[in-house]
Amino acid sequence: MENSARYNEDLLKSVLTIAKKNGAESADAILIANTGINVSCRMGKPEGLEQSESLDIGLRVFIGNKQSLVSTSISSRDTLNDTVSRAISMAKAVPEDPYCGLVETSLFATKCPDLNTTDILQANPKDIFDEAIKAEEEALNVEGVTNSEGSEAGYSHTNLILANSEGFFNQYEYTRHSLSASVIAGSGTDMERDYEFSVACHKMDLLKPINVGKTAGEKAVQRLGARKIQSGRMPVIYDPRVSNSLLHHFSSAVSGTSISRQTSFLDKKLNSPIFSPNINIYDDPHRIRGLRSRPFDGEGVNTNKLKIVSDGVLNSWILDSNTAKQLNLKTTGHASRSTNSYPSPAPSNLYLEAGEVDPTDLFSDISTGLYVTDLMGMGVNLVTGDYSRGASGFMIENGEITHPVSEITIAGNLGEMFQKLSPANDLVFKYGIDAPTIRIEDMMVAGR
Repeated sequence: MENSARYNEDLLKSVLTIAKKNGAESADAILIANTGINVSCRMGKPEGLEQSESLDIGLRVFIGNKQSLVSTSISSRDTLNDTVSRAISMAKAVPEDPYCGLVETSLFATKCPDLNTTDILQANPKDIFDEAIKAEEEALNVEGVTNSEGSEAGYSHTNLILANSEGFFNQYEYTRHSLSASVIAGSGTDMERDYEFSVACHKMDLLKPINVGKTAGEKAVQRLGARKIQSGRMPVIYDPRVSNSLLHHFSSAVSGTSISRQTSFLDKKLNSPIFSPNINIYDDPHRIRGLRSRPFDGEGVNTNKLKIVSDGVLNSWILDSNTAKQLNLKTTGHASRSTNSYPSPAPSNLYLEAGEVDPTDLFSDISTGLYVTDLMGMGVNLVTGDYSRGASGFMIENGEITHPVSEITIAGNLGEMFQKLSPANDLVFKYGIDAPTIRIEDMMVAGR
């Protein structure tokens, strides 16, 4: 492992040296090395085993106010020379971008906190298969479950190295363990599917197969007998596995890309109240064992916890250096990139702070409402904030969850929805972008 790491470091330094010698005024390069195992099974039998090992390099070169990006998965000397030549030729041919360039050296991350995102446990195919089969077995044991779409489990280890011609050189690693099961309940015309999954940096944080399987089976059975409902306006409760979708929409709306292009309904809302006064939203790249944790961003900038919304007020955009320059602001350390894409702003561990009430308290005063557990479609217009999603879940009647419902559309406007949003106290960090159970008042629910 140590020799491999040294080889990767030398390889990246070599790419930058060649780029400078061949005419690049400045350059940066990213190397991502990944090894992984993924297995799948169905009805107790293994169906697939994939073992992968990849090494990809992305090189970005600058000539004046022009930049280009090339990537390669081949690390031979001849390939690197050809990669650099293509990058130089492209940079000379593309239009100028007055906002491109490396970040100031004063912004470079000089210390990398240990975020404990790498598990020392080395997974093997047999153990992973056993877990996938066990999860499916537990799901099939749930009364009412009649079939399986299969279960999957996996492990991966990733090493990311970033370097540039101005002296930045650093790296970090992370591991991923995953487990999922998807099953079908019922028969004939009354069949429903549901799932459960778990992802964690460390194996000990992963849900046990018995929990993944049992939850998948129980959720599928609970959906049986789903009905259509009458259309109307009513409160809507978002289950935590779909409530984070609202944060995804929020992060897109406050992304520097959307703001610089003036394509966000929050474009003029900086330092304005957009949520009720009890709402706080954070982005924490230094969360220990966080799925999206990172000690520096995709441009080598130091990362820090950012309070994007404070007591309902929008404090900050999510920026990389390019969008920050366009807005005459400073980067917030949110550049994200792969080997084949330019840096662009994206959140790390984004979350909506938990409220003070139990989820049951959000239901208690609702005479007629909707509890959403699944969303479909992407009917969101970030320019206007108009929101329309297909949904399924359960009716709420007199403060209680009653029968399952399906073939529903919920609609509103994100600006108004944010103002009417109330969180419960059940925040769990599971997805990387996380929110507790959420209640939103007075949404349009379309059924029959």
